[in-house]
Amino acid sequence: MVEQSDRAPLLDWEEVPPAELAPTVSSPETEDSVQSGLSSYPTEGGVRADISLNTSPARPNSVTAVSGESAHSPHKHSGPGEDASATDGEGDCAFHGLSVRDRRITGWEEKDQIVAVFVVTFDTRSGNMIEWCLPQDVNLEGVEFKSMASGSHRISSDFIYFRKGCYFGLACFANMPVESELERGARMKSVGILSPSYTLLYRYMHFLENQVQHQLQCPGQYSPLEAFYEDKKAVLPSGGNGLVTVCPTSALGPIVNRCMHPEMKITHPAGCMSQFIRFFGEQIMVLWKFALLRKRILIFSPPPVGVVCYRVYCCCCLANVSIPGMGVSVPEFRPFFYINVADIAALGTELSYVACTTEKIFEEKKELYDVYIDNQNVKTHRESLQPLLRLNSADREKYRKLCEQRQLLLYSQEVDRDCTSNEEDLFILFFMEQNNRIFQTLSELAGSADPTLTAEHVRAMGLDPQGDRGFLIDLLEIYGIDVMLFIDNPCCPSHS
Repeated sequence: MVEQSDRAPLLDWEEVPPAELAPTVSSPETEDSVQSGLSSYPTEGGVRADISLNTSPARPNSVTAVSGESAHSPHKHSGPGEDASATDGEGDCAFHGLSVRDRRITGWEEKDQIVAVFVVTFDTRSGNMIEWCLPQDVNLEGVEFKSMASGSHRISSDFIYFRKGCYFGLACFANMPVESELERGARMKSVGILSPSYTLLYRYMHFLENQVQHQLQCPGQYSPLEAFYEDKKAVLPSGGNGLVTVCPTSALGPIVNRCMHPEMKITHPAGCMSQFIRFFGEQIMVLWKFALLRKRILIFSPPPVGVVCYRVYCCCCLANVSIPGMGVSVPEFRPFFYINVADIAALGTELSYVACTTEKIFEEKKELYDVYIDNQNVKTHRESLQPLLRLNSADREKYRKLCEQRQLLLYSQEVDRDCTSNEEDLFILFFMEQNNRIFQTLSELAGSADPTLTAEHVRAMGLDPQGDRGFLIDLLEIYGIDVMLFIDNPCCPSHS
């Protein structure tokens, strides 16, 4: 659990001052540390990422710069145990924040890009409604339902990540008892922002939490929100397509923003990925396969929904691949975060996504998803995918290694008295290395004189020749890899 910082007063909208934004890569010790953590990444022209997961005390801080910004993290919901793309019909949009490969190659650092700030309230007669926003002409249709999840009246506070057309949003919700018959004893509001990238939204969590309390206690006082918007607003290009142009920065910018997995920033406080895996246990290997196959994954949970939004993000991280050019022909694995019934039409056009909802009615809309997750129960109504729900010996071995590496890391941190958690990096790199190994083997076979995938190849990829056969067939088809996959009888090959 990361304690909420009290540093930012109500009117202080600068969550992380400029001097604190850059990780301490300027010091020789940190530079060596970051470089050691990145040395195994491929260059732009490289083919293979031979990622080391050495957790010995000799390399305890290989990627500590990634979590160096968490000092002022405001998140209060830290664990599952608390349980406390397409255009979306609004234009052809590019989604920032998901592709590790693209971030590493372009070499730019994200700047403040707030395109809207808003206040949503619950009216006893009209329901959810937008009370105030800047700019006044921004299209916020549907945001009043995205930023105040169905069922939120039962809880006192929450935070919600969501998607709105080209943009991603973060809203903080709060419910305050009041002695008012008109408000039926409760005042409920959400304060939120929109940005073209979800990776920087965490910076403003504490400010939004403060502001929603401010709006509950002093309704109608918007001057802090106005000042925040003027300070952080994005400059939209003149083309009118609603997208924010991201400007390259100096090549001397923070190494971690260019080369590591910058979308990790959403996970502040540290612990999101490790809690995600502990929550699902061995089932994480089932989710990993569905993620690699780019399936439509829908997670149901009653409020609060903030921790479930983290699970959406974590599912997306399972499919990371750092081999250049791999996966360009498959649907992008997009996080929708929180959805409600107003998103049904948009989901109907998506080929691949991960989303969460508090509305049980979605379980009946089987045409909208391939995989449905209720608490820790992972299921699919598609007969062809049901064999993937069964764990095999290779799955259990991978999970054992994952847990073993985590224990080694924790031991290393305890021995070195290092309080900085690197579990997120370990888990991200574990699955990326696994994915790279699979696609590297398949790519080399496809380009060889004998593109035959044998049982030995399958075992070398960390898969089960029998239990993962169906998974491999689907993988070859989806990624368009021309490899011959043999069945038990070598006289009867099946071409995939």
